[in-house]
Amino acid sequence: MAGPRSIRERTHRLFSPRDGGRIGYVVDWFIMLLIIANVTAVIATTVDTIYEPYARLFRAFEIFSVAVFTIEYAARVWSAVEADKYSGAIVGRLRFASRPLLIVDLLAIAPFYIAITGIGFDLRFLRALRLIRLFRLLKLARYSTAMRTFGWVLEDRKEKLVIAVFANGLLLVVASSVMYFIESGAQPEEFSSIPATMWWGVAALTTVGYGDMYPVTMPGQFIGAITAILGIGMFALPASILAAGFMEAAENELDERKQCPHCGEPVTVEGLDDVE
Repeated sequence: MAGPRSIRERTHRLFSPRDGGRIGYVVDWFIMLLIIANVTAVIATTVDTIYEPYARLFRAFEIFSVAVFTIEYAARVWSAVEADKYSGAIVGRLRFASRPLLIVDLLAIAPFYIAITGIGFDLRFLRALRLIRLFRLLKLARYSTAMRTFGWVLEDRKEKLVIAVFANGLLLVVASSVMYFIESGAQPEEFSSIPATMWWGVAALTTVGYGDMYPVTMPGQFIGAITAILGIGMFALPASILAAGFMEAAENELDERKQCPHCGEPVTVEGLDDVE
């Protein structure tokens, strides 16, 4: 009969994406489909004509989902000590539970347990708590290779992204300040302050241009045109940084596939041709 450590080790491998074997693969897909179904259900419950006739069905599905997610969360925390970096019955598990994705897991199930108490909570607050269930969509990051790649790109390019965001923020403040001093005399209600003018700045820099705020003076229109032109380049900068990161990630993944899984040496085309 398998001992506690053996069961715990199997549990740890089972809930580790791409490491749980065939059964783990099935579990991964089941959890992903359940997450998507939950998010769809949360969206559907905001439509009264859909929710009211099937309220009991939605409630039963929510109970089932919370039960599955609770078991998954508890199993992950319980088996986390199998990893060397989370050794320690209490400290290791607490360190594991403080990881961002585990906090997301907790936020995904907490509203259910808070709502069933119903003690001292306003109904509007409970409704907001139900929407927090959309955090379950973030759980897909653990199971989706694409979302893990996205997280890697953000981590790898964070310095450049911070610089790009800072430059965009600086341009927004400067453009909004200049436009306020130019247009506040002609349109005191629309351009009433620099913070209020920042709404125009965001619309101009992103080239959306909602039309509720726009310059009417000649200098204001000139500054607005310059701001819109600069916005095309500055707001495209983060996208180009991310695109370069994704290209690098794709190349790294291709290089890994070209390596021999046994010795780690590169596999040449000739070597592949020799394999029967």
